[in-house]
Amino acid sequence: MLRHQDLTDTNEDQLSLAAIHYLRSHFQEATDIYKRLLLENRDDLALNVYVAMCYYKLDYYDVSLEILAVYLQAHPDSAIAVNLKACNHFRLYNGKAAEAELKVLQDQGHALQANDLIRHNRVVFSQGEGALQVLPQLSDFIPEARLNLVIYYLRHDGMQEAHELIKDVEPSTPQEYILKGVVNASVGQALGSREHVKMAQQFFQLVGASASECDTIPGRQCMASCFFLLKQFEDVNIYLNSIKAYMYNDDDFNWNHGVSLAQTGNYKAAEEALLLVQNERYKAEYCYISWLARCYVMNGQPKNAWELYLKMDTSNESFNLLQLIANDCYRMGQFLYAAKAFDVLERLDPDPEFWEGKRGACVGVFQQVVAGKAAKEDLRDVLAMVRNTSNPQVEYMVRIISKWASNNGIKIS
Repeated sequence: MLRHQDLTDTNEDQLSLAAIHYLRSHFQEATDIYKRLLLENRDDLALNVYVAMCYYKLDYYDVSLEILAVYLQAHPDSAIAVNLKACNHFRLYNGKAAEAELKVLQDQGHALQANDLIRHNRVVFSQGEGALQVLPQLSDFIPEARLNLVIYYLRHDGMQEAHELIKDVEPSTPQEYILKGVVNASVGQALGSREHVKMAQQFFQLVGASASECDTIPGRQCMASCFFLLKQFEDVNIYLNSIKAYMYNDDDFNWNHGVSLAQTGNYKAAEEALLLVQNERYKAEYCYISWLARCYVMNGQPKNAWELYLKMDTSNESFNLLQLIANDCYRMGQFLYAAKAFDVLERLDPDPEFWEGKRGACVGVFQQVVAGKAAKEDLRDVLAMVRNTSNPQVEYMVRIISKWASNNGIKIS
């Protein structure tokens, strides 16, 4: 900073100052200098690339493309410019659109594998394909390579490898703070480490509360993540609702939003959010299944919750889901499916509490049928479930239900 006052208004000094701003992630300051120089030096086309790079860093991808087009018109075979255009297309569209831009270079005879930056970006564009072959050898001189390798490990259940890669990184950009937050949150939740969770909260809060990031989508996601870890779900929903329109197809967003909405009792919106998740691996996780089942029950759709159980293999998780369905359905007065769940639980584990739950649920179904609030045919299922239990109370229950059915002309045998 002491040398700043020694700088003059010459192009060379101003370009140096802009470069320093860029390297310090002060992209707006760098943009202002480059734009001023461009106004004074229209023929210096390379300045368009510098301005475009700044706008890319500021998330103005359309503006970046527009300015970059001036340079590409004169230099269509520039690897740096075409690569930047591909990066903008990746942000605006997807990896395929970005790869299509790089193909232009290939068609012009460029050896893409000879350019380290392009090799790195092709891994990113292809959702991590070839990451373990390409990124480790680039991580010492392309900073993003280490970060993208961390992301690759996180997406492929390599939490420990991700932690080893990033634990000694001193964050200086929002992306680095965010990634350190995500890794610490993952480690903290997996190991039950309050220390790591607290570190994650702090990293997320630093980004989300910063003046430069507080109104950006990543900034608001960070504040939501901070409050999520603090279990302050009303606050989580405020931040996630503010960016919902931009994240419609994001499975991670819909998962977190669904859980947070359910935590605050907004089960209808929670069900809608959870059903937007497309990732089959996510949908197979017990956490997802159990929250969706709870939403179904709370929204008056116990049959859908029961079908989630029927699709599961027998395991501790399926046993836990049965308990959730049994208790939630009982509380919500959905006694038929509560009885079904308690019936299976009782057969798996002859705990007296399961019989008591089933007995209460069966009586609840009987009361609903008598009051005309449930189908008479449900009594057949009730009697079948009651007879599955060896208990002195069974005979009395069967006699009472059968007598009422006979008196009311209902065939239940």
